[in-house]
Amino acid sequence: MIVTDTRRRRVVIDSDVKNEADDQFAVVHALLSPSLDIRGIIPAHFGSSRSATSMLDSRAELEHLLALMGRTGSVRIENGSPVSLSGHPETVRSAGSRLIVEEARRTDAGPLFIAFLGPLTDMAAALLEAPDIATTDTTVIWIGGPPYGDREWRGTWPEFNLRNDIAAANVVFGSGIRIWQVPANIYRLVGVGYAELRRRVEPHGALGRYLAQAVVDFNTAHHGVPVESRSLGDSPAIALMLDPWCAVFRAQSPVRFTDSGHCVPAESGSPVSVVEAIDVRYFLEDMFAKLAEFGEVNGTR
Repeated sequence: MIVTDTRRRRVVIDSDVKNEADDQFAVVHALLSPSLDIRGIIPAHFGSSRSATSMLDSRAELEHLLALMGRTGSVRIENGSPVSLSGHPETVRSAGSRLIVEEARRTDAGPLFIAFLGPLTDMAAALLEAPDIATTDTTVIWIGGPPYGDREWRGTWPEFNLRNDIAAANVVFGSGIRIWQVPANIYRLVGVGYAELRRRVEPHGALGRYLAQAVVDFNTAHHGVPVESRSLGDSPAIALMLDPWCAVFRAQSPVRFTDSGHCVPAESGSPVSVVEAIDVRYFLEDMFAKLAEFGEVNGTR
């Protein structure tokens, strides 16, 4: 039996967890990782095209995951904004953005990592309310944004997490806060197939069955072409919190995003550490192993 290192990294997770079927894997992976001190999870909105109550849908999905894990009430949940940034800070301030400010201003707990698996609305709200947190030892990890340079993107445009709040992305990227970005061309490379899900996820209790079936159900409902796989594109954010050295970064000078979702140079703002490659084998195998261990401890019913 390996003796576990008891040190922990302080993190907050902001997730539009009901949007697709990959946030669920990322959230569960984080909850199963003993080195992460999860100070709170913020349910995020995912626009209004699919639901008029998308943030509350994310809240309900998060509570369902915690129930499947037998962890109801074990982690702080604070609702994020139900809408995107409209230009008035008071419209997007929320319990979730206040949690971010509270944790960022702490001086007694070491660095803070905040993973955004959807839009950057709640981070923008926190920065508009408390600009000083941009100078704290806080790292924003964002799954989102289009590829840089001449790399082609064949998904929806603008990129989904950016499209759901371009104004918020510009607030965050213009703030000076430390940003690690996983753009679309990288997060799309975390593919898992149905056969792998049947072998590596489904056998591990009610949680495993739910996670595996959610992928199939989402694809069936939302893909117009035959498919038997999906990218677990939010999982790189958890990998970067578990092991910040598992990726290759490129330094990017400050940028802002146009209304059409394109990225253009900015005269000021945050330099960005852009992930250009990440150790997919490491974090998928880590997640599969932790799901298996969870199933063994809690039974496979």
